[in-house]
Amino acid sequence: METNATLKRTALHAAHQKLGARLVEFGGWDMPVQYTSIVDEHLCVRKSAGIFDICHMGEVWVRGAGAEAFLNVTLTNDVRKLAPGQGQYTLMCTETGGVVDDLYVYRTGAEEFLLIINASRIEVDVAWLHGRRAVFTGAAVTVEDVSGSTGAVAIQGPRVVEFIEALFPGASTGGTVVDRITDLKKNQLGSWTFEGHVVWVARTGYTGEDGFEAVVPNALVETLWNRTLELGKGAGIQPIGLGARDTLRTEMCYPLYGHELALDITPIEAGVGFFVALDKGPFVGREVLAKQKAEGVTRRSAAFRMTDKSAPPRPGYPVWVGGETVGTVASGTQSPSLSNGIGMAYVPVAAAEPGTRIEIEIRGRRFAAEVVKKPILRKA
Repeated sequence: METNATLKRTALHAAHQKLGARLVEFGGWDMPVQYTSIVDEHLCVRKSAGIFDICHMGEVWVRGAGAEAFLNVTLTNDVRKLAPGQGQYTLMCTETGGVVDDLYVYRTGAEEFLLIINASRIEVDVAWLHGRRAVFTGAAVTVEDVSGSTGAVAIQGPRVVEFIEALFPGASTGGTVVDRITDLKKNQLGSWTFEGHVVWVARTGYTGEDGFEAVVPNALVETLWNRTLELGKGAGIQPIGLGARDTLRTEMCYPLYGHELALDITPIEAGVGFFVALDKGPFVGREVLAKQKAEGVTRRSAAFRMTDKSAPPRPGYPVWVGGETVGTVASGTQSPSLSNGIGMAYVPVAAAEPGTRIEIEIRGRRFAAEVVKKPILRKA
């Protein structure tokens, strides 16, 4: 276990300490798990607004005449569908279909793309991209990792629209052309000027709520953080830690690398096959993924909700069906919105059907649960 002295720190580390955050190790980073309580912060995002430090995540620019073709043979989704100012969820896979990482790719120009990658996978991803570039035979392409000089924040919740225009006023200067930031649609990205610097802002997030994610130079992150908290006061904004980030994404069944996704799990098994464009031509892992799509898989990620009163299910807990252990919990938590235990687990395909009765082994005892349709939280 790394000590706090050896952990990496984001540009907001001092701001978290000032706010009294409880800091924990996450993917080699010293990160805030909570400021007040996970339940309070979770409900704040669902009902009003919250700001998250996501500076630990990686940012990579892919540029050049061959950028589009290179990404299309390296990622599972079809980047040709992206106009400048649009983004999409996608995955990088090995030749055997296992997931190297899941990420967001934004097209910022005709020959320029911004990749947002997971914090724990930065070194692996960058090495993978350089490795694929070395064998790419198309036009020129460059891969530039700017994770060390770039930060990001996520501003999420239904009341964010009340103050986001004051934070980034006026029309966009690049990407999707809009008169005001609230004109951005989901998965669209634009650039604005903040403190004299160009920053990129996308209408995306990892919570299931409306919101925005801003990518800015590290030197501006703390100013952006403090200004957001100030401008969002009237909308009830709070700083939000990793604890609520996890409960929010679990309610929506958004996968997390190292839980629902890994080198020995394919996108088809993970239930994110929608983001695999088998019709676009060759890409890394296509052969295996096409075969799985056609012939089916033996296991699948299923969402579940506890029907017995119990302690929260946690990753690694066994899943039982008919007196046999059939799988393992990948993500599990207590849902603040639903007030009971929820999670996702890898189980045989037959047991992944909504309505299937299962049991989760918690601290040596088995408790009843039911497989449910994704997402677990269904809002009116």
